[in-house]
Amino acid sequence: MFILLLLLLLLAWIGSSTPKSLIATSLIVVVSLFVVVVNYSEKPYFLLQPVFGQTFSSHWMFSKQPYKAFKPHLGYVSIPKQEPLKLHCELCSIVSSSGQMLGQAAGQQIDRSPCIWRMNNAPARGFERDVGQRTTLRVVSHTSVPLLLQKPHYFFGQGNDTVYVVWGPLRNMRKDGKGIVYNMLRQAAENYPHARIYVTTEDRMNYCDMVFKKETGKDRIQSGSYLSTGWFTLILAMDMCKEIHIYGMINDTYCKTEGYRKVPYHYYEAGSRDECAEYLLHESAPYGGHRFITEKSVFAKWAKTHAIKFFNPPWQLS
Repeated sequence: MFILLLLLLLLAWIGSSTPKSLIATSLIVVVSLFVVVVNYSEKPYFLLQPVFGQTFSSHWMFSKQPYKAFKPHLGYVSIPKQEPLKLHCELCSIVSSSGQMLGQAAGQQIDRSPCIWRMNNAPARGFERDVGQRTTLRVVSHTSVPLLLQKPHYFFGQGNDTVYVVWGPLRNMRKDGKGIVYNMLRQAAENYPHARIYVTTEDRMNYCDMVFKKETGKDRIQSGSYLSTGWFTLILAMDMCKEIHIYGMINDTYCKTEGYRKVPYHYYEAGSRDECAEYLLHESAPYGGHRFITEKSVFAKWAKTHAIKFFNPPWQLS
């Protein structure tokens, strides 16, 4: 109100001391200034922005913008209509597939979240007490699509309103009939027309690679690395969710702490390799490994500039 009153007084002064030929121009300038001031006075919210073709700066990743609901996410398109993903949420709870979820009884807390995200083929059924029941969105690796198709009715049936976002390299996701995974998803969409299936665009895949290089100083391909589903999940969440709660994800130093909790790599695969053993194996693999530990150090950095909280176990962010 103070700003508006000041602008009105300025306008009155212009009208009393300026020839009429300049009043119209002055009015346009004043109104434009008012609009700019109002826009920048809104509460800022950090959104991850695609910056293809732009020069990276020290703050390249985040830009202050007002939170806008239902902004289309152009890096994710539907099958078969190729429409952009439109989904936003005030609070997203991301449920890790880690064995850290076991025995935590976090299900009720997770289910209170308006949006619940899961990854790959991690089930809720049979683990509701620890991981909750609902699934709003599921981020899926191209390598996990065949696992979903082993239970197509469970994942894509009419009673399932989950949004699926599938990421993968162009060789598997190409739309010219030669993309093996894309063909699988297209067939699933035909069999289950109510299914909401989206795939990442080639530009978005390249963008996620650029983020990795900027944050780690390493070229993903040259370093023999494969980005994890968690990486794609968190990048999408920072673009889509105003606040993020992450359950069951360990930090980059967890496996070095004395007396750390030994759990299976996946909560739904009893007897599988120990989580920390799996992480260390991938981190040191010369080729074809996920850099889980490196990624977690990046997530800790992002949590300092974005509304991200970690549960079971909690993270101490310095």
